[in-house]
Order: sequence, then C-alpha cells, then structure tokens
Amino acid sequence: MSKTIRMQSALAAVLLLSGAVSFAQTGEATYKAKCQSCHGAQGIQNPGIAKAMGVRPASDPAVKAESAAQMIAITANGKGKMPAFKSKLSDAEIKASVDYFRSLEK
Repeated sequence: MSKTIRMQSALAAVLLLSGAVSFAQTGEATYKAKCQSCHGAQGIQNPGIAKAMGVRPASDPAVKAESAAQMIAITANGKGKMPAFKSKLSDAEIKASVDYFRSLEK
C-alpha cells in the first residue's frame, strides 16, 4: 500500500512540475510572438520603437513600480499606443506573458 502511495505522489509531483515548466514556456513563447517586436527580446526595446511608441524598458523604475495586476490590465485593455490583447490572447496567455516580461526586470 505505501509503495502505491509513493508512486502516486511521485506521479503527482512530476505532473505539477511539468505544468509549471509548460506555463513558463507558454509565457516566453507568447511574449516572443506578440510582445518582443516592441518591447525587445530582453525587455530593452529598439531605440526607434521607444521614441515612436513611448515604450519603456523592463528595468525602468516606472515599469518596475507597476503591479502584475496593472500590467495584466494594460496588456488586456491597451494603453497609449499599445493595442489591447484581450481579444487576441486568453487571460492565461496574458498573465504568462506579463510574468515573463517581469522576469526580464532583473
């Protein structure tokens, strides 16, 4: 009986970890497909885009001051010249891409 419980626990752990890895890959993939062209591969945008669109780098203090919820709302609804993505991405994809972008702040 204890061997069965250990096997089930190990299987559950593997499934949870694979889900976390998949979630991280989804955020990076979504960011690269939808966000990177303006926000840059490393969160540092092209100077021409920054000037034309008003995009700030991930390391900018004003960007760092925004909460994840604020960034999710901006991504979903748009802000300034940034278009809304709520009709193009699921809530999970928006959250995952914001989480990935926030990881570039460091």
